[in-house]
Amino acid sequence: MESGALPIAPIVNPNRASFRHYLALARLDHATKHVFIIPGIILAYALREPSLDNAVASMIVGFLSAIAIASANYVINEWLDREFDAYHPLKQARAAVQRGLSPSLVYMEYVTFAAVGLLLALQVGTLFFLTSALFLVSGLVYNVRPIRSKDLPYIDVISESINNPIRLTLGWTMIDAATLPPSSLLLAYWTAGAFLMGAKRLSEYRDICSASDRDLLQRYRRSFRFYTAESLTVSCFLYAMVSAFFIAAFLVKYRLEYIVAMPFIAVLFSSYLWLSLLRNSIAQRPERLFRSRRLVAALCLAVFALLVTSFVDIPSFYDLSKEDFTPVDRLK
Repeated sequence: MESGALPIAPIVNPNRASFRHYLALARLDHATKHVFIIPGIILAYALREPSLDNAVASMIVGFLSAIAIASANYVINEWLDREFDAYHPLKQARAAVQRGLSPSLVYMEYVTFAAVGLLLALQVGTLFFLTSALFLVSGLVYNVRPIRSKDLPYIDVISESINNPIRLTLGWTMIDAATLPPSSLLLAYWTAGAFLMGAKRLSEYRDICSASDRDLLQRYRRSFRFYTAESLTVSCFLYAMVSAFFIAAFLVKYRLEYIVAMPFIAVLFSSYLWLSLLRNSIAQRPERLFRSRRLVAALCLAVFALLVTSFVDIPSFYDLSKEDFTPVDRLK
């Protein structure tokens, strides 16, 4: 055992697993997370106005590819986390904890999903394929030693949230296979993802610490040895503020009409933070976020505002970007 490492829990019930237990590792019910691909599609069309020949086919194949690669990442995640998940009040019910899975079959499942995802990605285009490969590598960096970034405080949030700009780029390259999204947009999406992950950590910290003790939380995730409720809350505000800065930089440079959507985006951030502060919050289970009517309403309003401002020009907004110094004599 490593110096300072916490002991791990044994498998709870090493019964033989069935096909459905192996399939559960892929978390196909988490496909709703790929909603983060959609803004990339909308923005690529609005800003680049590419030809839409074969766009529908590219989007269908692209989404299938993203789902397959995400499932490969989930398979390796659940397998390598099985001893630690035994300490989590909800994750201890996962098949990898409750069943005696065959390592060879688990790794075969991982390779199958990864191969299918990359083969489908090749059909969409080179940039989409390279982004998909990065998506796969990010899962290895997050879960596999010697790096295993999920055990490192704050790095765990930053490395997990990189999947947000990756998904944005997947959507963008489905529509425009010749360019990448603006760096300001990628950074805004990345830090917004960090906010989401930070809020999830905060929710886990508050619930598990109140239900048991901090030692149990640290056994589940080593990075929690360095967190407090205060530090996680402050980090959420930091990520949100940095994301807002890069969103503003993107707006000023590419399309000022998006300013109209900013209040709705702020409400979306606030709604998610509010949700994460509730007891037993579904913020800990992102695949169930759409059960929150308040969050869904905030998301729909933000998406609607982005859609409208993507295609409706407001010329008067461009006066806002001009220098304007009010002379003193105007105030008399």
